[in-house]
Amino acid sequence: MLPELKIQPLRCVLAITDQGGFHAAAKHLYRSQPAISMAVRDLEERLGQSLFEKGNGKALLTPFGQWCLPRFRELVAHHDRVSHDTQAMASHQAGRVDIAAVPSVASRLMPGILTSFVSEYPGIEISLQDGHSELVAQMVIKGEVELGITSLWQPQEALESTPLLHDEIGVVCRDDHPLAGRDHLHWRELSGYTLIRNGTSRLLVGSPAAELVRHSSLFISNMISLTAMLEAGIGITTLPRLAFQEEHARLCFVPLAEPLLVRQIGLLCRAGVSLSPAAAAMRQHVMDHLREQEEC
Repeated sequence: MLPELKIQPLRCVLAITDQGGFHAAAKHLYRSQPAISMAVRDLEERLGQSLFEKGNGKALLTPFGQWCLPRFRELVAHHDRVSHDTQAMASHQAGRVDIAAVPSVASRLMPGILTSFVSEYPGIEISLQDGHSELVAQMVIKGEVELGITSLWQPQEALESTPLLHDEIGVVCRDDHPLAGRDHLHWRELSGYTLIRNGTSRLLVGSPAAELVRHSSLFISNMISLTAMLEAGIGITTLPRLAFQEEHARLCFVPLAEPLLVRQIGLLCRAGVSLSPAAAAMRQHVMDHLREQEEC
């Protein structure tokens, strides 16, 4: 049966050799000299070999002690590294969090969230990926990421969701379009115009505006391509406000007031699975950040 090596007696051996004797080691470790001697004696009994020469009044290592010394030093250093890293992880001073988010959230919300998070937790490494809502949910379920921020469509048993915010749906068109500049729109006012469907058009399904989707013959899922078509004046589309790219000066967003539709954005994690300390800190930070934004 292998002897159990406790760290504190090993520290005593290192202190005796580094400080030049039992008395100096006791002073260095803030312990009594008898306590140091007892710790060494107990360690020698466990090992079945003497570490220090007996009877000469000096702290001289035996050949066995000389063999043990670098190994004791390595073991103590490894213990201290593990203890430090574990404490850093538990106290959010270190770690890694993997997040996935739909593109509109990744580009519009995450910069502000990550700026404040990095400032508060500089030791945590962050990986952010973007993708459509179904992909984000699947990444969370498969454990590829711990957190997902996405549209909440259908509840899933494998996921735990926390609502974050509501994102209103509006009409996006070119700035010289007849609908541009309106305060709000009724869905019937969109009839007669070419509607370009996109991945969020499902929000219209089941609403009074569903026939607009049924009569649309254009579908573009990629936001870059969709924006190019809108700027070319080919048609109009409906988008959540967060998905509307305000930097495109030629496009404008008009709220759809009838029917009033919103996209619910939520935070996903795997049901029944604990988050790492880093991910738990990020989850709380996201909710606190958005709550502060609403209050402002």
